Amino acid sequence: MRKNVAGNTLKYAGANSFKALRVQPTKFYGHTLDLRSGAEELATRFASPVRRAIRKAERSGVKAVVARNRAAIDDFYHLHAQTRRRHGLPPQPLSFFLNIYEHIINRGLGFIVLAQHGPRPIAAAIFFRFGRNALYKYGASDKRFQALRANNLVMWQGIQFLARNGAEKLHFGRTEQENEGLRRFKLSWNTQEETIDYFRVDPSGRQCLAPARSHDSGLHKKVFGRLPLLLNRLAGSMIYPHLD
Repeated sequence: MRKNVAGNTLKYAGANSFKALRVQPTKFYGHTLDLRSGAEELATRFASPVRRAIRKAERSGVKAVVARNRAAIDDFYHLHAQTRRRHGLPPQPLSFFLNIYEHIINRGLGFIVLAQHGPRPIAAAIFFRFGRNALYKYGASDKRFQALRANNLVMWQGIQFLARNGAEKLHFGRTEQENEGLRRFKLSWNTQEETIDYFRVDPSGRQCLAPARSHDSGLHKKVFGRLPLLLNRLAGSMIYPHLD
């Protein structure tokens, strides 16, 4: 259960039994880009560092393409496993992304943007598309090529593709309030910012729980950040069995 931008409570079955006012929600930022002005006009509104990063990626020979094939999912997952390890987290199982491919991308409800430098995939993102609304869901990259700014080119390619195919809104996903760097990155694309309240609910759906504690600085982050990729992927399969 969360509140929308206007502060109204989104209700569903059992909401009247919640004691939401007694529990402090976990707050996140959300960022949305209005695509209706078209790709060319949108580009003029990006912050200057974004425009420079896109030009640098293009001058460096990075190519970004939209794909909806199984091979692109494999390329994304290889980068995703590296990215999760870099953040001290195990990746979700490959089967989770294969289900995304089968039930969303393969049915025309999403796509992958893949950036390559020569034959090597160096950055990728997964976007979902439902009617006129789209969501930037997952991003991944090879840190060794960070200076080429491929992530910016991936985002720009996704924005262009959506704008030219009738989408009107692109949501950039939620951002933890402590992650000021990611917040600035999303704002630099001329997005509109909102605050999203998250409430944890017990399995019965009758009671709100205290907010989950952050584990970003815990021991597990150091452990997963040092595990070999193969072991990190195995750990992800064990920790996220509900996604397998």
